[in-house]
Amino acid sequence: MNCEKQPLLNGELKSMKKLVLFSCVGGNCGKLNQFLCSLLICIPTFSYGNSIGWMSPMTLLLQSQESPRETPLTDLEISWMASLPYIACVPGTYLMAFIGDKFGRKNACLFMSAVGTIIWILKLCSLNFWVFVVARTLVGITMAGSCVTCPTYIREISEDSIRGALGCWPSLFTAIGSLFAYIIGDLLSYNANLWIFTCIPALHFVVFLMMPESPSYLVRNGEMEKATNNLSWLRRHKTTDATIKQELDVIMKEQKKDEENKQLMLKNIVSDKILFKAFQISLMAALSRELCGAVPVLNFAGDIFNLASKEGTGLVISPNQQAMMLGVVQLCGTMLASSVVEKSGRKNLLLVTTLISGVSMCLIASWFLIRDYNIHSSAWVPVITLCLCIFCDAAGLMPLSVVITGEIFSYKYRGSVLATTMAIASVADFFQLLFFKPLANSVGVYAAFYFFGLMCLLTSLYVIVVVPETKNRPLEDIYDDLRPAKGRVNIEQRHVI
Repeated sequence: MNCEKQPLLNGELKSMKKLVLFSCVGGNCGKLNQFLCSLLICIPTFSYGNSIGWMSPMTLLLQSQESPRETPLTDLEISWMASLPYIACVPGTYLMAFIGDKFGRKNACLFMSAVGTIIWILKLCSLNFWVFVVARTLVGITMAGSCVTCPTYIREISEDSIRGALGCWPSLFTAIGSLFAYIIGDLLSYNANLWIFTCIPALHFVVFLMMPESPSYLVRNGEMEKATNNLSWLRRHKTTDATIKQELDVIMKEQKKDEENKQLMLKNIVSDKILFKAFQISLMAALSRELCGAVPVLNFAGDIFNLASKEGTGLVISPNQQAMMLGVVQLCGTMLASSVVEKSGRKNLLLVTTLISGVSMCLIASWFLIRDYNIHSSAWVPVITLCLCIFCDAAGLMPLSVVITGEIFSYKYRGSVLATTMAIASVADFFQLLFFKPLANSVGVYAAFYFFGLMCLLTSLYVIVVVPETKNRPLEDIYDDLRPAKGRVNIEQRHVI
């Protein structure tokens, strides 16, 4: 049978056809398969969200007298379980980048689901603390894949017009996964939770075998026929369509330019002024999320809510309900991000969210400072600013740090840069969790929040002055904006960097 006439009946693409028997409607007919593939790519991030959300209700259970263990876990043991994924994520980012570059984005995604399944099986098999340690360490790998593999994979299978919206999906599904864990953790038994969480990555592994590999990876490995077939399925066009050839030409030009430069990636990034500036932007975007205050805010949310209830507001919320509330706020933020990122642009959304985060952090810092002087102030101020911080983190800072990096680097650098920035961000997270409370107790919590507010406001200034808009723009246009004004060229002279 002729491959060009029947691309969907070739090899693994036969299975894909079974998943798209339903009809498409509206103007997104040609994008249906991209939505389907992106949805399945994000299931491992949903499972990762389950792992993060699991800690909230299960910590209360495992430290209570009703614990399924013979002896409840101590505060120190819980602290290690909470922080271990952030340390494991550092080598995990490079592991996932290596697997994605060497064996393909699809296999890296399958590896994430395999690890995700093992995490829950370990917890099902034993209640020993050291088994928990191993399982929580493995969460660092799924965390790394959620920030490196999944966004890169989505970027490489989606077309420009929906690339930003789909790029926000990993953050959206992480938030949904966390909220799902909060809810069923409050409703179901310990073992029922584990069985549900085990089935999700296990079923995903089986279904995802039918999905296509990234065309960029296939082109890099010289599998042009398969790349053409995969791209035609993703775009719902015939393999002979001119748009398919144009996209493949762009991918080949990008990778040809990468192959011409034989320097080591790190050395090349440091020595090339444009690449180094792009790396600085990526690192700034990653660190802005960690320095906005979201991580310590999430860890100390219970204290703030408890304080608010003591001030006579009538706001009495259980720890699980607090987690659910923050989960809903996160979900609303990520939904907003995926719906407006293509309309507002990356730069504008990042600017607005950093500004609001900066103002909210300064407000909550001022509230703590005023309280230290025994001046009465509304107990709703920390609650509102807390929600604003989490909302802005989910709506802009968290997803855009990945989207922007995916758009300002070519295939050769994309995975490694995401891995490096994620590793640095993970170290920042670990130290914040380790030292925030002691420093806040010795210096004053208001000083910490003023620091976060200042970092957000400085990031806003950096976005205005340095960060280019990447929405619907080819790589050569973005890099031309990063050149000094005197070094820029006319559009007719531009070439792929």
